[in-house]
Amino acid sequence: MLVIALAISAAIAAWGIVDPQGLGRIAAAAVATQFSSRGWFIMLEVSALLFVSLYLALSRFGDIRLGPDAAEPEFSTPAWIAMLFAAGMGVGLLFYGAAEPLTHYEVLRQYNTDARAASEALFVTYLNWGFHAWAIYGIVGLVIAYFAYRRGRTLLLSAPVLDSLGEARWTRAMGWLFDLLSIVAIAVGLAGSLAMGVFQIQTGLAGLIGVDSPGVLTLPVFVLLCIAFIIPLRRDLSDGMARLSNAAMLIAVGMMVYLLVLGPTSYLMDGIVTGFGRYLFGVLPAGFSTAEFFDDILVGWFQGWTLNYMIWWLAWSPFVGIFIARISRGRTIREFLIGVVVTPTLFSILWFGVFGGLGFFDALRQDGALSAVNAENLDATTFALLERFPLDPITRTATIVAAFLFVVTSVVSAGFTLAMIGADGDDNPSPRLRTIWGIILGALGLAMILVGDISLVRSIIALSAIAFVFIVPILVICLFKSLRREGRT
Repeated sequence: MLVIALAISAAIAAWGIVDPQGLGRIAAAAVATQFSSRGWFIMLEVSALLFVSLYLALSRFGDIRLGPDAAEPEFSTPAWIAMLFAAGMGVGLLFYGAAEPLTHYEVLRQYNTDARAASEALFVTYLNWGFHAWAIYGIVGLVIAYFAYRRGRTLLLSAPVLDSLGEARWTRAMGWLFDLLSIVAIAVGLAGSLAMGVFQIQTGLAGLIGVDSPGVLTLPVFVLLCIAFIIPLRRDLSDGMARLSNAAMLIAVGMMVYLLVLGPTSYLMDGIVTGFGRYLFGVLPAGFSTAEFFDDILVGWFQGWTLNYMIWWLAWSPFVGIFIARISRGRTIREFLIGVVVTPTLFSILWFGVFGGLGFFDALRQDGALSAVNAENLDATTFALLERFPLDPITRTATIVAAFLFVVTSVVSAGFTLAMIGADGDDNPSPRLRTIWGIILGALGLAMILVGDISLVRSIIALSAIAFVFIVPILVICLFKSLRREGRT
């Protein structure tokens, strides 16, 4: 399987390097077809995963420990939470903090008043980054952790199938296919985030050093990132990943607080409190929305953002799930789900409430310059926002450093996870194997960079994850089958 996975990943990388636009166009067409025919099923599934998370956290199964009954967590709770963010969506928060709410606002204002459009834009952003996203991660991570540490299996997607359905030719074939598809989805999904990080870092760096064309910095930034993530890939997970994650999260939190305090604080807090309330009471029905009966503009917007995000989280679910499982041994199911689903969602609400709120303040109360920047270049939106505050060189540098660290920690996490799968579930794979996967991820990242269009990159990621729309429900069935059996013992 390892040789086949490496060959497929290398082939995708080569295709992207030789014909990046061709790869992007084919992926976009295939994903559009899937979204048009199965969008309803995707939303139904992710909503079901959220309900499963709620049930398991509140039921008697929540007391079950991911490991022996006397097991203790390996990492402290703050370090654990920091690694969740770094692996799950760290660089995306920096990239889309103000850009996404403003993008939704420009679409929705065609159908509403500006104030109402801003309110709905923030809600949609919360929907895309909140409970549903982390429920996908949480359930996949829980399944893997349960079977690895409670049932004594490996950290592979094949483990639940083999443990719950028994050892047979068809279950071994299914498990092998699940593991292979997870490798491809992890590699392609991570490569897209690597490209996104390069785009944002080069844009911020160009403004900091006075370069007119950010594109000239693409190769130097990419090479520096590759060097930076190869080093921790060769070190112990707790020694490298935890420290980098903590540093990135401290910078991100510090920047968010800085903007909240120096910005229109009351305006931002009004938006956060109101937006949180609207999201909390509207998130469950919104999870069943499919943009039915609307015009092509809204249908395309819904498919390009919400559906694409749900597939994106599914693409990342093997990587993030396996990594979260690896760092969560010893925690109870209830503690695991609260930590994985609730805590990151609350942070995302604060984050987009601050960055999105500042974007809306500019659009509704000032000259709307941020919206103009956002329409031209999503990469530059965050930095255009920071220019409006004191100490712009410092905050710009902090953003660049945080984005750099988030990309590095994501690649390290993915390289570690891919190496674990390639080593048949060994939770401490060799540095050599981790390094090989780091090189493959770098090549895939270069292919995504050459594609050059974030929307096409997102389509490539979505295409790699279509299979997980069908794989994840099977994993959930395996989990309940085993939990019910454990409940009878």
